[in-house]
Amino acid sequence: MAKSDSTTIPKTASNKVNFTAGRVTAFKCTEGKKDSFLWDEKQPGLGLRAFASGKKTYIYQVWVNGRTQRAVIGPVENFDIDEARAEASKLGALASQNISPAKVKREKAAAELAEEKEVKRGLVTFGTVWAEYVEANKSDWGQKHYRDHLNFVQEPGLTCDRGRRVTKAGCLYPLVGVKLGELTAAVIKRWLDNENKTRPGVAAQSYRLLFACLSWCNEQPDYAGLIDVVALKSKAVKKTVTKLKPRDDVLQREQLPTFFAELLKISNPVIAAYVQTLLLTGARRNELMGLQWSDVDFKWQSMTIRDKATSKGSVAGVRVIPLTPYVASLLNQLPRRNQWVFSSPSGKDGRLVDPRKSFDPAVIAAGIEGLTLHGLRRSFATLSEWVEVPAGVVAQIMGHKPSATAEKHYKQRPLDLLRVWHERIEVWFLEQAGIIAPVTAEKRLTVVKGIV
Repeated sequence: MAKSDSTTIPKTASNKVNFTAGRVTAFKCTEGKKDSFLWDEKQPGLGLRAFASGKKTYIYQVWVNGRTQRAVIGPVENFDIDEARAEASKLGALASQNISPAKVKREKAAAELAEEKEVKRGLVTFGTVWAEYVEANKSDWGQKHYRDHLNFVQEPGLTCDRGRRVTKAGCLYPLVGVKLGELTAAVIKRWLDNENKTRPGVAAQSYRLLFACLSWCNEQPDYAGLIDVVALKSKAVKKTVTKLKPRDDVLQREQLPTFFAELLKISNPVIAAYVQTLLLTGARRNELMGLQWSDVDFKWQSMTIRDKATSKGSVAGVRVIPLTPYVASLLNQLPRRNQWVFSSPSGKDGRLVDPRKSFDPAVIAAGIEGLTLHGLRRSFATLSEWVEVPAGVVAQIMGHKPSATAEKHYKQRPLDLLRVWHERIEVWFLEQAGIIAPVTAEKRLTVVKGIV
């Protein structure tokens, strides 16, 4: 062996040297190769691997169960020579028991990952992941769906935008401070039991949103494996969730006269027009609240409705429907305070927010218990059958996705064809309510033909 100083690497047949700090620093990958190896004389199996990139790591290589096994100890920056030898000695002792270094490395990595998960479970709260979930998905949600998520974790005692009232705790607010490690099936059941006492319907909806968030959480690299969603959905938890019956509130034909009579008594003309338009168009309540004057074309008698893109069975984007004569007369009489058709001076955004303060008393006065604003949409779909309108026409006006193949691919009804049917529907509603219907386009055409 050639004599060398501490920075010279001896040239030996086996390429073994006694590792020193200088020799480790000086060792480099042979030019033209992707990596080179240097082995320690003092600790059997301990090696130094140098890459063409300049990176160097300590490795351990041993013969186990008839095969060469190799494991990475770590970068030279993270270990001094004595530490690397000690780690190699541990691996050597395990190798003598036929335990491969690769297995040791896998078990160590798994233990470190488990420890990291336990730390996260003890630090990360449900409120933290909920906020990240909402931020990551809000661009795919409608405005109302986004606001609902914020309201479900709303802090109690905050001043409301309107009046002197303070906010009530959101349904999910009791879970906001719960750490993921403490979120068990028993905790969720206790939460549901408590919420079911005052708001079972909201609790059932919150339950679904809770697990949507937790499922999303498990798909994220930072939180993967922190929550066992299956274990949280125990039989006891599922049994606690209130089974909501589908609403079936709908106006009957014989109720229309009394219903319209009470609507016409509403002192707020914006709310009165809004409720009648809701019934005569079959629109969703929030779609109509978002109607702007720029969406209403009085010249060509059309309305552009912005569909709820995240709604199941809804057509994403916008739909153009006829502006029927009676609805046009209602809208024409409304004040033009701002860009909103159904405006409100007291509304935060300048538009109508909650028409129920006038709608509910009118429904009670009409003797129609349980009728909701969404029930008016069901009423439009149901009562239109009296006019024998094709189902596809009603679906297109209401913004439902076509169901039959013919509706999807072949029947593209123009606005004028929709107008013929929509005006017939409006006339029928008004006749049943005892209201004189304005002259429709179909009647005007009949009169002209008669004169000719």
